[in-house]
Amino acid sequence: MPFNFTKLEIPDVILIEPKIFKDERGFFTEVYKFTDFSKAGIDKNIFQVNHSKSQKNVLRGLHYQKKPAAQAKFVTVVEGEIFDVAVDIRKKSPYYGRWVGVKLSSENKNMLYMPEGFAHGFCVLSSVAQVIYYCTHVYDSKEERGIIWSDQQLKIRWPVKKPIISKKDSLYPEFAKADNNFI
Repeated sequence: MPFNFTKLEIPDVILIEPKIFKDERGFFTEVYKFTDFSKAGIDKNIFQVNHSKSQKNVLRGLHYQKKPAAQAKFVTVVEGEIFDVAVDIRKKSPYYGRWVGVKLSSENKNMLYMPEGFAHGFCVLSSVAQVIYYCTHVYDSKEERGIIWSDQQLKIRWPVKKPIISKKDSLYPEFAKADNNFI
């Protein structure tokens, strides 16, 4: 299998490490293979792929979509390095309100999978980063929601001192007040 699947502290969030074949010409790696992913318990169809480019210290998130437009996400980096975060917002989960974070980079080519019911955000650690998100539902502005990145209850340890935040992201509510229909 060209992937190693590791369950993180929140077991539904999975770090995916691809096997990388390198030689003097460069490298080759598989990014996604349904048969391998489904054997690891990830049998979602991808309906939308997003690509963002951000400068150092940009922090995006924490974003999610409510049901019925909820998205599981696969996140990977094609340029640079980010600190990627998934927050469990499933109200009856034993991990409700907990978060996990990992460094993803164009060097390690790792991917983070988070199922529906997680808020997602990242901050850029390199001078620039390009991030690809594979989503299991199309974007629906009516169901788009968020949580303020600096929420005191969540206590996310972001590795940037002065993050650059969009106006929209700066206006999201605290975790306890977020509009969330995940049970």
